[in-house]
Amino acid sequence: MKRALITGITGQDGSYLAELLLSKGYEVHGIKRRSSSFNTGRLDALYADWHQKTARMFLHFADLSDPSSLIRLLTEIRPDEVYNLAAQSHVRVSFDIPEYTCDITAMGALRLLETIRLLSLKTRFYQASSSEMFGSAPPPQGEMTCFHPRSPYACAKLFAHSVTVNYREAYGMFACSGILFNHESPRRGETFVTRKIAQAAARIKMGLQEKLYLGNMEARRDWGYAPEYVKAMWLMLQQEKPDDFVIGTGESHSVKDFLDLSFARVDLDWRNYVEIDPLYYRPSEVDHLVAETSKARKQLQWHHGVEFPELVSVMVQAELEAIANGKQLMCDENRGFPPDRLSVAAS
Repeated sequence: MKRALITGITGQDGSYLAELLLSKGYEVHGIKRRSSSFNTGRLDALYADWHQKTARMFLHFADLSDPSSLIRLLTEIRPDEVYNLAAQSHVRVSFDIPEYTCDITAMGALRLLETIRLLSLKTRFYQASSSEMFGSAPPPQGEMTCFHPRSPYACAKLFAHSVTVNYREAYGMFACSGILFNHESPRRGETFVTRKIAQAAARIKMGLQEKLYLGNMEARRDWGYAPEYVKAMWLMLQQEKPDDFVIGTGESHSVKDFLDLSFARVDLDWRNYVEIDPLYYRPSEVDHLVAETSKARKQLQWHHGVEFPELVSVMVQAELEAIANGKQLMCDENRGFPPDRLSVAAS
């Protein structure tokens, strides 16, 4: 039985990856941060009490900012594969907390790689790189495109990506980076624009919300379906030699396109409900990202299946079903406010 460790297992990608690995017979270990609130909801369907002999998924308290916890955990688990998905991953928020973003997103990857090296583990390592690293580079963007990051998050991801390449070349480690373009699902965090739009469309339709506040609606992204993308992560670690791969659909759509399809799904015109809030603008914007994926198609035999309209429909339908089932994941007074307004909204 192969053994895998996933950082960021409680997030969108981590939960889908855990499902995939369990389906392939892995023993799965995940890192979670200590918090006063539960953040494991995406894993509820996979959970089995660790006392049960059949349990194959285990969660551990550790943190990418705490090297001693990583050393202890990797010494104990000695995983065959490590998937580093953990990050402060909100691009706009990274401008507000740049030092924390870099400590977790950049230095966290270095701490993991150095721990694997010092312990002499024969572990295959996957680094979750990001299309945000390309920044203002003209599309389409592939493995040979020059990087031009436009946010602290993107800069931190570029460091993690570069140090992964360095450890592969300097120490012969099996270390890969997946440069994934935007990938979404009903498990996407509520502050990300796609989930925010899908949720607002459903809530406005049901009379639970009046307005949706957004920033730049002209930005274009290559949006795919997250469960398909975690398979690409796994495929990278099954190759004979480590390498880096761009993963995406090869098509781009604007935020307005996402609005059109989301609100059309509930028979509404978004123009009657959407307003611009300058607080959502980034200090430096990334205008257009679209993946050039010929390498992944050829070497990994990976192809996306879910097209953009179906992705939007799946997300909006999930929000409608959540409302119908009485599942509200966020306090109404906080909905739609950026972090620096939460205290005002709650008072």
